[in-house]
Amino acid sequence: MHISSLPSPFGIGDLGSGSFHFIDFLAQSGQQYWQILPLGPTREVFGNSPYMSSSAFAGNPLFISPEQLIQEGLLSQNDLELYNFSEYSVNFPEVTSRKEKVLQQAWKNFQQQFSGAELDHFFDKLTKKHHWLKKYSLFMALKQQFNQQNWMQWPEQIRQCQQKALQKAEKELQEQIRYFQFEQYLFFKQWKELHNYAQQKGIQLIGDLPIYVGLDSADVWAHQEIFALSPETGRPTHVAGVPPDYFSNTGQLWGNPLYRWESTGSVQEKLFTWWQQRLQAILSTVDSIRIDHFRGFESYWSVPAEEETALNGSWEPGLGVSFFQEMENRLGALPIIAEDLGVITPAVEKLRDDLAFPGMKILLFAFDGDPDNAYLPHNMIQNCVVYTGTHDNDTAVGWYLSEETSSRAKELAREYANCQNPDAAHFHKQIVYLAQSSVAALCILPMQDVLGFGNDCRMNRPGTGTNNWQWRCAPRFITDSLATELRRTTALFGRLPTTTPTAKKE
Repeated sequence: MHISSLPSPFGIGDLGSGSFHFIDFLAQSGQQYWQILPLGPTREVFGNSPYMSSSAFAGNPLFISPEQLIQEGLLSQNDLELYNFSEYSVNFPEVTSRKEKVLQQAWKNFQQQFSGAELDHFFDKLTKKHHWLKKYSLFMALKQQFNQQNWMQWPEQIRQCQQKALQKAEKELQEQIRYFQFEQYLFFKQWKELHNYAQQKGIQLIGDLPIYVGLDSADVWAHQEIFALSPETGRPTHVAGVPPDYFSNTGQLWGNPLYRWESTGSVQEKLFTWWQQRLQAILSTVDSIRIDHFRGFESYWSVPAEEETALNGSWEPGLGVSFFQEMENRLGALPIIAEDLGVITPAVEKLRDDLAFPGMKILLFAFDGDPDNAYLPHNMIQNCVVYTGTHDNDTAVGWYLSEETSSRAKELAREYANCQNPDAAHFHKQIVYLAQSSVAALCILPMQDVLGFGNDCRMNRPGTGTNNWQWRCAPRFITDSLATELRRTTALFGRLPTTTPTAKKE
């Protein structure tokens, strides 16, 4: 369950009491892992997708908890308006507007607590701690100054990150820059408290790392040399996507800029250093990582930027094992789950297995009548992670009720679970039972499937740009009885924690 889906009085899940209570629920349920989506800032122009962020390093300011700001003395109760948000979905425009007002007030109150010299020292220390923060906050301030234009439309000297132009902008936009740095200070302060609490309760956090970054992001603007961009215009020469397949005869054109994997010398070193810093940053906030579109490290679909579909692309070689060996040489062993879904070749499977990364097995993909289907529990290996479904799929109940799911697939699912009851209200319990009974080393359950919710609670529909990422879980559904039921099946299949949780030493 993502942070945004947690209960909260402020219209979106945040790092306040709802997240701490959810960790308590997980511990009470005998769980050991909580998987979330990417934590970066989201934007309305990209449908609020956490996979199209303005930064691969920054945290989403919408997740900052006003409750925590009151406890920290940065807000008073009078600073908060009366809220009447839906318990069931996120109204992103309204939530964003309200949260910005709250954070601006906290910023005013924060500045009043310190002298000018103390503020200078605070922000100097903060930007030294987070190497990416200066460029990110300048990027956001410039976006504001240029009416949210894509950075490729900015004046040439700013677009090309020429030093004199940047120094001038930093001086002129200091107030705005410091505000965006303040947001990140609040986010990571609150996140650290939540992460520490999770560790005390024996809950490990699984983060999500998209292989690509958004074109209109601080990362691409500040590191243009490591992406496949035209040096004259800054626009991509080639972009990411996937080729035509069973689901689409023109493929999917994502539009993300590609990395210059073929580079050598100083450019390759800059690319490796950026990835090293990216992995370091996410591993400072979570305990392990799911890498989205893992197959792109073996080979990736490259589409000329002028194409309108992904049809006329080509497969280009990734760095494969050598990339991960380089990262492990720099960082040590990497706790990674490989997202190996879709059309996966033997070469991708070999890369995953050579690295000993667990792949993903999705139960809702298992019931096609083929006894050799890799997603059936009896065909799984231990070094994998089993899911009933993901944020991109139907919920279990939604799948069962869907007219697109054949009656034979539903029948096979019931037979496999040895369940004679055809009622959809029972199906989610059977699919959870199957997942937990598998040999997979780790079992991850979407909260919607634990609760037996239908497709009205689905998180995302790939290929659509609206009404995604909005689902929220009302607090009354997260109950002691649900925790007891989940703990029972977790214990039945030997998945309860075997050690007593201890706090991580800082």
